[in-house]
Amino acid sequence: MDKPAILSELQRRCANTFVSTLGIEFTEIGDDYLIARMPVTPAVMQVDGVLHGGATAGLAETVGSAACAVLYKQKDHLLRGIEVAANHVRGVRSGYVYAKATALHHGKTMQHWDISITNDEGKLVSSCKLTTLTLLNKK
Repeated sequence: MDKPAILSELQRRCANTFVSTLGIEFTEIGDDYLIARMPVTPAVMQVDGVLHGGATAGLAETVGSAACAVLYKQKDHLLRGIEVAANHVRGVRSGYVYAKATALHHGKTMQHWDISITNDEGKLVSSCKLTTLTLLNKK
């Protein structure tokens, strides 16, 4: 499958889910990374008008899990995010935030992802880590 088709399929699979509620769009895929963006709107803000850390963590887990699914998923296996951590270093009040997921470790059953969240100017907003687990689907 070509890269535009992969991005389109990811977007299709996320319709009517938490991902679409946050407005997340998958924008770029490489051999070892995936990038998505999320609009900073009132729906993802804290009451004081800055991007909510929970929405940022949701973006991080989404792009990391999706990267694992398209870059490393094995047939007849399920993927689950089992831990997400986020360190927020800059507030954002408008525009978009961009998440780039890159694998730090890819084992047979466990993967560890680095997810950098940046703003429209490319400045770091949050530094996130995600651990994913690959399970045999026992349908």
